[in-house]
Amino acid sequence: MGEGLLGAFDSPIFQSISSHIDRRRKLYLGIFTIGFVAGYPIGGEVIEWLLESEGYVPDGVEVIILQPLEVILLQLRIAAQIAFGMMVATAVLDLAWFGRSALPDSTNRVSPGVGTSRAVRALAMMLALGGLGLAYAHNVLIPFLLEYLAEDSSDSGLLNTWQLQSWVGFVTGLYFSSIIVFQVPIVTILLLRSGAISRSSIVENRGLIWFAALFIGALISPPDPISLFLVGGPLLALLELTIFYDIMVQK
Repeated sequence: MGEGLLGAFDSPIFQSISSHIDRRRKLYLGIFTIGFVAGYPIGGEVIEWLLESEGYVPDGVEVIILQPLEVILLQLRIAAQIAFGMMVATAVLDLAWFGRSALPDSTNRVSPGVGTSRAVRALAMMLALGGLGLAYAHNVLIPFLLEYLAEDSSDSGLLNTWQLQSWVGFVTGLYFSSIIVFQVPIVTILLLRSGAISRSSIVENRGLIWFAALFIGALISPPDPISLFLVGGPLLALLELTIFYDIMVQK
């Protein structure tokens, strides 16, 4: 299990993608730098908004600051998340824009030449999927996990005091993870169209992918089945929907 997917990393198509990204590394580094610089003051606004908004601090929970540097470290963390997200979005749009010209070894379904309409569709899809990820995190994932943690502390007889850095980092991390996870369809479609991976390799290694999704869920959520499903479930559902969509398009 896993040989099909791991073998994709040695395929000529994947090597072409890697080479294209390497040639554009200055662009991606520039985007990351711009995102990081712009994201730092945004991080301060995000922290202030979380402290003033209702629903992010369950009843009976007190948020404390242990050291003055916590706010600065949080702003740096949020800025890095924003910068990384912008860099990933740029890479996806870049590959969507240049199509086969970015992948000289491609043999099938990526249209040749520069594609403005392709890039516009990719951007629209990324924004739509990112919005769905934000909505899912805001309305389902974060309220459930915060309430779960608060109740678990109360049931254990522990004081419900949360450190600012841990609390804000946890919340922003869930938002960021949800946005990234909800980009699975567009990344998968891009890789399928380029020939870097095949639908059969995904299907054959479905068990490995499911394990990886649950492992990711275990890293960022409490270790109970419901939390694991809430974090890893969307990734699996989106991947299955993407496979189904690809099957329908090919037919």
